[in-house]
Amino acid sequence: TQVLALELAPANIQVNCIAPGVIKTRFSQVLWQTPQLAEPILKGTPLGRFGEPEDVAGLALYLSSPASDYVTGAVFVVDGGMNVASTIG
Repeated sequence: TQVLALELAPANIQVNCIAPGVIKTRFSQVLWQTPQLAEPILKGTPLGRFGEPEDVAGLALYLSSPASDYVTGAVFVVDGGMNVASTIG
């Protein structure tokens, strides 16, 4: 992401990354529908829930809008705090 952001910035192309946690989609269905799998994930998620597609959609909308024209090379973690909890907690 960062290397591409540097290479494409002169062409006014922004490169960013959305790093989602477990979002309630068909792709991750087995994780959030199987209690034995869901419980440890939820315990490690400070917000205590799985993400909804709408949780990511707002960020994607922002990144695709002129409001983000000065944002490039960024990684946006949308995981209910899982990454922070595993790093700090």
